[in-house]
Amino acid sequence: MNTKKTNYSFIGIAFIILVFGIIFVPKIVDRIQGNDVIRTESRSKNVSVDSEGFVSDLMFLNINGNPKKVPSFSFKNQNGETITNQDYEGKVYVVEFFFTTCPTICPRMNKNLVQIQNTFTDFEDFGVASFTINPDYDTQDVLKAYAENYGITNPNWHLMTGDKETIYELANVGFNIYAGENPNVEGGFEHSGNFALIDKNGFIRSRKDDFGNPKIFYKGIISEVEKEDEDGETEEISMLKEDIAKLLKED
Repeated sequence: MNTKKTNYSFIGIAFIILVFGIIFVPKIVDRIQGNDVIRTESRSKNVSVDSEGFVSDLMFLNINGNPKKVPSFSFKNQNGETITNQDYEGKVYVVEFFFTTCPTICPRMNKNLVQIQNTFTDFEDFGVASFTINPDYDTQDVLKAYAENYGITNPNWHLMTGDKETIYELANVGFNIYAGENPNVEGGFEHSGNFALIDKNGFIRSRKDDFGNPKIFYKGIISEVEKEDEDGETEEISMLKEDIAKLLKED
């Protein structure tokens, strides 16, 4: 009697499994095909909650667990127009802080940016945001002449001027790109020669370093032709171009 009961139990369990497979497995497959069931992968931590569709492998700069977004700003550009962060929505753009009388790194930075501009002439959703750190001198007319002298033609490349303290806060806090006055250095101002890369949703993006962390910024002084400087630092303009192209493909 015990043997028969055991056999009946096995038969019952097998029948339940068979019914479950017939009824529920096709539904689970349908959910997976319909993207209702999504596998959690490590890269998903780098995906913006505001992004949909294709997202590249470029990382987000996370602050306290949240991707850092460009803060709000409003300045006058070289054409006397008021430009805000909203004018860059839906565009991939590069950010720099500079000044027109800079005798050292700014000319090199902007020559590199012009070269990048000319690489992406066919993309209406690419731009550059240049903020002067010497707004007392860099008026609208000065910036306009500077743009013409360097061959700046992209309508989304705005050279902006405004309140000095607001610009410095935007640089040092908003983008973590150092800028300040220093009467002891050539030109009277010192600043980083780095570029920040911003995606279409306004987030700061970059590729990983050798340790798997975001590089955050791109060196803007060394050109592709130079390849490296006297200290052995390698150029990152080619890297920046590659990453701009990736972000332009994002939805």
